[in-house]
This record gives sequence, structure tokens and C-alpha cells, in this order.
Amino acid sequence: MLNMEETLRVGVITSTHGVHGEVKVFPTTDDPKRFKKLKEVLLDTGKGQIPLEIVQIKFFKNMVILKFKGHDRIEDVEMYRGRDLLVTRDHAVELGPDENFIVDLIGLSVVTDEGESLGTLTDVLLTGANDVYEVTMEDGKKVLLPAIKQCILNVDLEAGKVLVHVLDGLLDL
Repeated sequence: MLNMEETLRVGVITSTHGVHGEVKVFPTTDDPKRFKKLKEVLLDTGKGQIPLEIVQIKFFKNMVILKFKGHDRIEDVEMYRGRDLLVTRDHAVELGPDENFIVDLIGLSVVTDEGESLGTLTDVLLTGANDVYEVTMEDGKKVLLPAIKQCILNVDLEAGKVLVHVLDGLLDL
């Protein structure tokens, strides 16, 4: 069994917002509206994690603006710039069928439906239409696979494998 990450990154604090302790957060979740359901996040300080209670949420363009309980001045949040916001796995949003957290996909071995080892899943690109899985092959070349049912046949986190069907033309590098 893989050692599942205990926390999942939901955003990165990019800057302060105004002078009353609000922060601008770039969401790293596929649906920023998920922030509406969050009551608490963990701030990764680099040395550890601090729980922060969310008391106000606003959405602005592609950003989320958060206000934390007890942080009422810009000085209270300036040092958080560039830091990750995390949630524990039990506070994460319920996944639907065929959904996985990106952190669990990175590092899985990718095998074709013809039994060939294709490489290792090294990144997931969120394109808006469908996600794209980046697979790094043993020779170092990268191949991009659309995360659609015709291409990604099965994700088995316990076995650490992704079964794929390589669509015609995808490997013509």
C-alpha cells in the first residue's frame, strides 16, 4: 500500500489583500468554490503546520480572498506570503467515481493495455477541458495523455499503477 499524503494542498497565499489581515490565495484545487465549504486550513510554515480558522471568503477573478480568525491586521499575515494552504485528507472534498487527488497520482507507473511499461506519471496538467497526464518515459521523453475514459482505463492506487490505452498518434514523437 502506498503511503498516502496526510495533507492535500488547496492553495498558495500569493499576497496580502487590504490592511485588515485578508490574504489572496491562488487555488490549486480544480474547483475554487470548494473553499466555501472549508472552515479551517493548515498553513505550511516550512517548519510545521498552523491551523487557521476561516471567517470570510470572497472570490475575485481567479483568486480566493480569505480572512482568518484572529488575524485582523496586514502585519498578522505578511509573513504567510508564498506559503501553502493545506487540508487534512478527512477535510478534503468527497471525490466522485473515477476522481483522484493529484498528489496520489504522481509517481504511479503507467502501463499500456498491451502490457508495455510506458513510464512514470510525473504531472497532471489542468487544462480546463480535461486533465492531461504527463508521463515521463525511461528515455526521459515526455508523453501527454488526455485523462479521458478512452485513454485512461484504470487507476489502481493500491498497486501503484495506471492502465492506459495509447490513442493513435500520441507516441509519434
